[in-house]
Amino acid sequence: MPSAANALLYVVIAATVLYKVVYKQVRGTLLNRKTLVMMPLILVAVGGYLAAKALPGASPAELGLLGADLVVLAGLGVLRSTTTTLTERDGTTFQKGSAVTVGLWLLTIAVRVGLVALGTALGVAGPLTSASIALTLGVSIAVQNATTYRRIQRRGLPLADQRAAALSR
Repeated sequence: MPSAANALLYVVIAATVLYKVVYKQVRGTLLNRKTLVMMPLILVAVGGYLAAKALPGASPAELGLLGADLVVLAGLGVLRSTTTTLTERDGTTFQKGSAVTVGLWLLTIAVRVGLVALGTALGVAGPLTSASIALTLGVSIAVQNATTYRRIQRRGLPLADQRAAALSR
């Protein structure tokens, strides 16, 4: 894929994540199983495909950088989940983020950019580093949503199977 197409893909991914995940978390959203699974599944699938295409040219150091990126962003996913408030509303769970949630999203972005910058400075950032953006974000959101699901289960909150995820109010 040409670099202009890659850049466009990354802009689309970023805009989608900002709206579908970050904005809705801060504004508040009704959760269901579909909303917890679909976005991370799509990001991991697209990111896994792009990363797999770049994998043959990756150095061991670049693979190590990707591993560190995945571990750190997964940890931030757990932390982001713990900063949201979960309450019952309209027969399902309502999730609302806080200022800390926003701060952790900014930290997630800064860490991802910082690891790319570190890799570039060390001469280990190659095609896999940029191709894995969707994968690392998808894993981070998947871990956040899995943690949220576990919190919902522990608190005994309802979780609708098929329900509109966003409030229309």
